[in-house]
Amino acid sequence: MLSDLPNVLTLSRVVAVPVLVALVAWRTPVGDALACLLFIAAGITDYFDGKLARSRHQLSELGRMLDPIADKLLVGASLMVLAAFARLPYATLYPAIIILCREILVSGLREYLASFRAKLPVTRLAKWKTGFQMTAIGFLLAGDSTAVLLRIDWLPVGALGAVMMWVAALLTLITGWDYVITGLQHIESQAPKPMDGRIVH
Repeated sequence: MLSDLPNVLTLSRVVAVPVLVALVAWRTPVGDALACLLFIAAGITDYFDGKLARSRHQLSELGRMLDPIADKLLVGASLMVLAAFARLPYATLYPAIIILCREILVSGLREYLASFRAKLPVTRLAKWKTGFQMTAIGFLLAGDSTAVLLRIDWLPVGALGAVMMWVAALLTLITGWDYVITGLQHIESQAPKPMDGRIVH
């Protein structure tokens, strides 16, 4: 049901996307700080929606479909709006592109494998990737202006975000390759096998 709490939490991430974009477009320290807080709140809902769905026995196909879509929209929109307003350091554009390409690739692979009733299990390394990715984007959304606003300008927020983006990109490549290999193995296992080398007419 759309009104189930886990699905409401998932949908809240979708609703947060245009608000987050508007806050970054505001281009003020307060807007940057609020964008970071909104992103953190959205990340927290990503943790609790699945947990609540399992504990309340509200697992649904709708939730399974919406959850990855909401995640991709949140991450993709955040990276694109940061790039649009020149908030990504030049060197950080490369890991951002790697992350976006991997998300598209894995999403397509998951959808294709669904036709075989096969699933790609989330690995521990993929969870680490998500952690670094979300933390990096949070730091980049906050930016150095938020550090000045909070009087912690000694903290290189932007630089930390850039470093974490590269770590996330490296983990993205590793986990993406792992998912591709696993997906190909599923596809090969479903392929029709030859019958003792004989050709059947």
